[in-house]
Amino acid sequence: MTVSIPYVRDLEFEYGRPAQISSNVRRVIANNPSAFTLYGTGTYILGRGEVAVIDPGPADKSHVDAILEATRGEKITHMLVTHTHMDHSPGCALLAEFCDAETYAYGPHGSGKQEQGIVVEEGGDTDFRPDNEVRHGDTIDGSTWSVECVYTPGHTSNHVCYSLAGESVLFSGDHVMGWSTSVISPPDGDMEAYMASLQVLLGRNDAVYWPTHGPAITRPIEHVQAFIAHRKEREEQIMQALRVGETTIQEMVPNMYKEVPEYLHGAAARSVLASIEYLVKRGEVICEDGDVSIGARYRTA
Repeated sequence: MTVSIPYVRDLEFEYGRPAQISSNVRRVIANNPSAFTLYGTGTYILGRGEVAVIDPGPADKSHVDAILEATRGEKITHMLVTHTHMDHSPGCALLAEFCDAETYAYGPHGSGKQEQGIVVEEGGDTDFRPDNEVRHGDTIDGSTWSVECVYTPGHTSNHVCYSLAGESVLFSGDHVMGWSTSVISPPDGDMEAYMASLQVLLGRNDAVYWPTHGPAITRPIEHVQAFIAHRKEREEQIMQALRVGETTIQEMVPNMYKEVPEYLHGAAARSVLASIEYLVKRGEVICEDGDVSIGARYRTA
């Protein structure tokens, strides 16, 4: 039986125009729609007067101008980054030209993997270096807002969600989105870490998630549970493919992702690779060509 994920995709907005989404939060959406960003990058503005910005977005002057217009007469004191993909953090450098705000993030691109001795050299904003590195459980306080850092590696090794004090809101970045599952692309993406990070969210009591792309998730626990079940279902599809003689990812993807447009099969293959990497680590799958890779052959253990 196919897992049913309660996707939410409808969102009323206007590019560049701030929307008040709660008493203490505004959002401005960048005009960078794609198959991976939905309508575009949603930059969140926390507080009034002295404010924080979550995910300033891509290196897009028009979007930075929209953030500055939305905060006219106020002072941006903090820039918080969920992770260092190109639609999230490059806007920090542009925004820094107009404010004295310091940046906060887990670390540079690939930093979570570098701690394990794994080098990640591409796939993100390698120019970004946060002024302040945060860790799980850290709090960041502004004059009219406060957030707790929730470390959620998996989509990237430096992914952090931010929990807004007083509103039971979690800014979930790309870890959990309402409109789609996240691509997990090794080596920086890691399925084992991703699944563990989903379990972390199950242990929390957030009432709503605001991802960087798409609308709010108002039934977050149900959503996370569906994501966990979906990834386990993908693992079973891989095992079944191996049992019938499909030994490569290239053979598996067209059958596993029949409902997904072919132009997205490359991204799907990266997530299949991440699942196989996890299955190999657990001893359920054997790689017949040495190291786990996108082009290797596999079999059941």
